[in-house]
Amino acid sequence: MKKELQACLRTKRAMRRSKHASLKGQGLGTITNAVSIKDRPASAKDRAVPGHWEGDLIAGTHNSSIATLVERQTRYVMLVKTEQKNAETVAAALTKHAQQLPTELYQSLTWDRGTEMANHRQFTLTTDIAVYFCDPKSPWQRGSNENRNRLLRQYLPKGIDLSRYTQAQLNKVARQLNERPRKTLEYETPAEKFQACVAATH
Repeated sequence: MKKELQACLRTKRAMRRSKHASLKGQGLGTITNAVSIKDRPASAKDRAVPGHWEGDLIAGTHNSSIATLVERQTRYVMLVKTEQKNAETVAAALTKHAQQLPTELYQSLTWDRGTEMANHRQFTLTTDIAVYFCDPKSPWQRGSNENRNRLLRQYLPKGIDLSRYTQAQLNKVARQLNERPRKTLEYETPAEKFQACVAATH
């Protein structure tokens, strides 16, 4: 009965990972010149203006990965195909994707302590987008991103090869997430909110 009930859960997991679980040996906390989330501007913290994003890298089999980005005010999601998980590849993919947005709508990016963002300084120099890092073992500081990652697993479940997805397919998945009405947005969709922000920049 327990397994049958677990299968009905959206995340399919039996229990949450303990906040005391060790991350020793995973290379966390080794980002040089990392700017703390505590130094992030107040406008980003209180979601007063759009343009502040949270990001993460979700992993698949065969060393595959996808970067997930969520805009804090509108909860708008973008998915970025990454060919590899190393810092150079991830920074290049995020840089290319950032150039598709108006500068007013991409001012900062908050990431966890994963070493895939070790090239954050080069990313900032190229894009003029500030990067801030969460405290160690504090994924809740990127709550919007964590929430969307859980929803994303309905479309991209764990244990699959993420490299088989094209950017066009990832855009389609992101569109489905962005067209879900959200209670926190007074039942508007992230797509509606974000498009209003885009229109305001013109």
